[in-house]
Amino acid sequence: MFDAFRRRYLDVLGSIYIYNEHRGYTSIDRVLEAVLAHCPDDAGFIAAIRKHRADERKHYVMFRRWFELRGHMPLSVDRACGHIDRFVEIAFGSTIDDLDTQAVIASEALFERLCRVIMLTEMRGMKQVDTLLKSALVRSDPVLVKIFRIVERDEPSHWQPYRDWLVRTGRPQAKRRERLIDFWIHRELLFLKLPLLFLNPWLPRATGWADAKEGEASRPVIAASPR
Repeated sequence: MFDAFRRRYLDVLGSIYIYNEHRGYTSIDRVLEAVLAHCPDDAGFIAAIRKHRADERKHYVMFRRWFELRGHMPLSVDRACGHIDRFVEIAFGSTIDDLDTQAVIASEALFERLCRVIMLTEMRGMKQVDTLLKSALVRSDPVLVKIFRIVERDEPSHWQPYRDWLVRTGRPQAKRRERLIDFWIHRELLFLKLPLLFLNPWLPRATGWADAKEGEASRPVIAASPR
């Protein structure tokens, strides 16, 4: 019974992560568009966002390979389980797909808010990975541990560029409302959505990979020794 519980928990956890990693790197394409227009001369900031995008793609591929090794597809989860999806919806009143990139480019306030939303999302992700690496359930899967070790190594470089931009331009790093939104989304996922997914025996599996139309990318060696 415990083994069935462990497998189901890791299945749900992996499904949430692979959704968020895919959502992350595909959304960063629009962030990069905004930064290129808003800060065209900030080569360091632009390079950091390109690295962020590449890392998110790498993480997605690692989770995809983990599911392939398990012999089944991820559970079918949607933007209700996406931290950045929920954050953007609450902070901007729009889904990521419907967010007006040109409006963000044109508005100092909206661009600043976007940087804070991404920064807080990535900081939350870093804290969550630290917690998961202490979990006996996660540590029971050596491959998953190695994936999370790589994610742990990459995470600081995902939020620091946004923080650094906010600091050097004299803008607040986070507003109280934004911190409360981040806290609420995390608790909602942890204590409501994850248990509901876990307990739903009718939850279908995805019928195809989210990146199927993007073509095959080289896959990192997930069995490499983590730092």
